[in-house]
Amino acid sequence: MQPASKAFESPITKTFAEFSELADYSFMDSLQVDPEAKDNGNDHYPRQVFSGHYVPVTPTAIPTPKYIAHSQTLFDELHLSHDLVLDEQFRRLFSGDISVARGPMRPFGWATGYALSIYGTEYIQQCPFGTGNGYGDGRAISVFEGLFSGRRWEMQLKGGGPTPYCRGADGRAVLRSSVREFLVQEYMHSLGVPTSRSLTLYVSGSETVRRPWYSENSRSIDPDILVDNPTAITTRVAPSFLRVGQVELFARRARSNAHKSALRELQMIVKHLTERNYQGSINPSLGFTDQVVELAHLFRGRLTSLIANWIRVGYCQGNFNSDNCAAGGFTLDYGPFGFCELFDPRFQPWTGGGDHFSFFNQPVAAEANYRMFCAAMRPLLTDDRTALKRLDEMQDEFAEAMNQEIEAMWAKKLGLKSYDANLVNELLQLMHLSKADYTMLFRKLSHIPDQLTALKQSFYMHSSEQIDAQWVSWLQRWQDRIKRNGDLQMTSEEMKRVNPKYTWREWLITPAYKKAEQGDYSLIQELQELFSNPYDEQSIGMGKKYDLLKPKHFFNAGGISHYSCSS
Repeated sequence: MQPASKAFESPITKTFAEFSELADYSFMDSLQVDPEAKDNGNDHYPRQVFSGHYVPVTPTAIPTPKYIAHSQTLFDELHLSHDLVLDEQFRRLFSGDISVARGPMRPFGWATGYALSIYGTEYIQQCPFGTGNGYGDGRAISVFEGLFSGRRWEMQLKGGGPTPYCRGADGRAVLRSSVREFLVQEYMHSLGVPTSRSLTLYVSGSETVRRPWYSENSRSIDPDILVDNPTAITTRVAPSFLRVGQVELFARRARSNAHKSALRELQMIVKHLTERNYQGSINPSLGFTDQVVELAHLFRGRLTSLIANWIRVGYCQGNFNSDNCAAGGFTLDYGPFGFCELFDPRFQPWTGGGDHFSFFNQPVAAEANYRMFCAAMRPLLTDDRTALKRLDEMQDEFAEAMNQEIEAMWAKKLGLKSYDANLVNELLQLMHLSKADYTMLFRKLSHIPDQLTALKQSFYMHSSEQIDAQWVSWLQRWQDRIKRNGDLQMTSEEMKRVNPKYTWREWLITPAYKKAEQGDYSLIQELQELFSNPYDEQSIGMGKKYDLLKPKHFFNAGGISHYSCSS
């Protein structure tokens, strides 16, 4: 007889036919299709989309696709056989050929529109029509939604060709950006940070696209050459891909009475968001306005927790607009992202980001996105003054809620039972003075060192006697605090569970995608292994190769220390 824990496990999905049977399209079944869309999904040229929640689109397959990698962790979670990645039909689907779809799958995918707000200011300049009706998924096409062990997942091709929102571009993604997104999503999951996930990565054996990028040893801020890049498709997976900007689009239309069904379409997308991302957390017996208020409350909690996690692991979302903010409260859209190495509160890897999207400004950017989310909810609450007041109160209290999450995060990183502003602020000042490596410094603190010597291995510059004295004083006061916890060994282990050993270092990722361009995927596989256990010490060889300070010649290097959004 099987143990109880095994008796109800889902069977392993071994064939494409079995995979197809898992299809269940709640998005297309419960929401409105664009009434001007083509029935067959042949909709690949820029046009305005005035209404509806989605446009049916067939992806454009990359020619001669070659398998590079898949997430073994996610395949196991979804109970998918690892042999599926080499199955002809599975490979064709996730390299963009949806003609292999079989019932109950649909023979087309779908793309969605959304609005853009930057720091709480509405924009339509990026829309080629100047109306906001042409902005949305330009090269991201969802091709599958299904139930896996009772849990709903949506699968979306990044680089699957043009959609009506492509603004005249080719809809392709290059291998470089595809490798980065594939690796980082699973890395963030291993770090314990809510995120979209990676399923598969395929590259074309024959198709290339030309993109601006950086020449070898470039010190330019902007790309200085054009490069022919292999095209690739990575499949990202999430409970849904609903964004703040998406809800915002329908709220804008409702406020302006853009068409007779505008308010109803807003109600439908908010209801769908509640069911897709907050099922089990919001009581369905509540009235609709109460559900909306509870949705805003839960989203605030998820968003503030997410940002605290970003800062905990050194992550910077270089372009945190409302359209890059998942309404489900997880990390989405890994475009111009980076991880802080040399500690700098103003760290920002994206050349177009500026200080407003820098490392320590992410809580402020999040608050702006939350403000736009609340504004999108208001048309649904106009007849309920009590609900509007509660919504306004939650918005006004965002900064306080965010601050509580940040303080709790610093306390955990330092092994403290409660937050100590003086200790934290002085540490951050010392890290800045000593040009400390963010990840290495906190990992070394996790060993609770008695001597400053251990910490100096994480400094990018030689210290002075004066700074050393400040460090020694700080170490003594910090140790006095954590000794009150009792068991230092237990405190050390707890700190190691929140302070990773290994971080994302762009100069160590670059060789992986450069080798992949030559058909060598060994470094991608090695990084997959490294990033699957980022809190573990791992082997001596891994430590010597990946637990290193950034070499001087990579500072200010185009494509490594900074990069454009070209992908």
